[in-house]
Amino acid sequence: MAEVRPFCAVRPAGELAAQVAALPYDVYNRKEASLAVRENPLSFLNIDRAETQFPDEVDAYEECVYEKARELFEARMADGTFLQDDVPCYYIYRLTMDGRSQTGIVALSSVDDYLNQVVKKHENTREDKEIDRIRHVDTVNAHTGPIFLAYRKQEEIDRIVRQVCTGTPLYDFVSEDGVGHTVWKIAAPGLVSRIRKAFGTVPATYIADGHHRAASAVKVGLKRRQENPGWTGEEPFNYFLSVLFPDEQLRILPYNRVVKDLNGLTKEEFLQRISKDFEVREIGEKAYAPAGKGEFGMYLEGTWYQLTAGEAVRSQDPVKGLDVSILQDALLGPVLGIGDPRTDKRIDFIGGIRGLKELERRVNEDMAVAFSMYPTSIQELLDVADAGLLMPPKSTWFEPKLRSGLFIHTLDGK
Repeated sequence: MAEVRPFCAVRPAGELAAQVAALPYDVYNRKEASLAVRENPLSFLNIDRAETQFPDEVDAYEECVYEKARELFEARMADGTFLQDDVPCYYIYRLTMDGRSQTGIVALSSVDDYLNQVVKKHENTREDKEIDRIRHVDTVNAHTGPIFLAYRKQEEIDRIVRQVCTGTPLYDFVSEDGVGHTVWKIAAPGLVSRIRKAFGTVPATYIADGHHRAASAVKVGLKRRQENPGWTGEEPFNYFLSVLFPDEQLRILPYNRVVKDLNGLTKEEFLQRISKDFEVREIGEKAYAPAGKGEFGMYLEGTWYQLTAGEAVRSQDPVKGLDVSILQDALLGPVLGIGDPRTDKRIDFIGGIRGLKELERRVNEDMAVAFSMYPTSIQELLDVADAGLLMPPKSTWFEPKLRSGLFIHTLDGK
């Protein structure tokens, strides 16, 4: 069963929360991050992406960058930008986007639960991306970006959340992208005990977003165990920062694909090849978003098409049956020659939040063909994770994104 603990969060002073809160560090490239911190010197991105404090010729992975992150964090603690609660608490974090809300519990999850697959994953991670966050967490001595976890809804947790959300929030603001962020603190010992007990009946939690942050946090925890041979399991480094949401509230957007060329095929040859495994119907100039599983939109030379997968390429297997797998295994691989989408430079991935116009723009400017996807469902994610399997890369795009800087877990804190 899941171990989900309260903690003494380091968090912004109330009136500064909106200025501090920042999108995850990996949403930005270096140029975008530098612009964002120039416009807002309190943005947590200053700490999460400390290379923004240096000229462009300084490599983002130099030791001085991580030391600067620690220096900035300690300075913000000293000047009162951040404060720390003095008793272990849970926090409720509600995000509201486009008229719908999702409400999660901010807490600590267990390194051992991750190692024992109680915290389940559905994606592989890249070592280079892990190393960066390992160095950041270890140097700053804190988890600064929460891992987005899901769990199958539990009625007792729902009851407590509904009760707490009738009270006065700790933070309540709308970020520049129009997403509402509302936070409540749960400090009452009775409620804290009920939440911890309720999560003790949850058999598993699932990483929705933040696989690299989770893997990095766990590896820092294991490193600290080696450095502290008398560790007991109660030390803060045995836990990592997370926000846990009931599965039924989560929204997954499609993760669309664009490909650089037709692998040497003419348009006519390409359409003929894909017609072996897909029913191809010309739509015209109007952008097409798939209406159901097994359907794909395709934009090619100014025209949209509807592709419907034939029975021969569909599968009941939890991974092979995913739309992203069908497209990869029946079209991107055999027809377009995209062998490994993780490393092939001819393919790019476009989050569904950017819309179909972005697919048209890319094809009109620097790509040959685009595919709009039907979004992976949360049930498909849970099924894959429960089977101990992994999804293909870029299978899910979650919105809205959790903000960094609202909650920080220090590794030598309380």
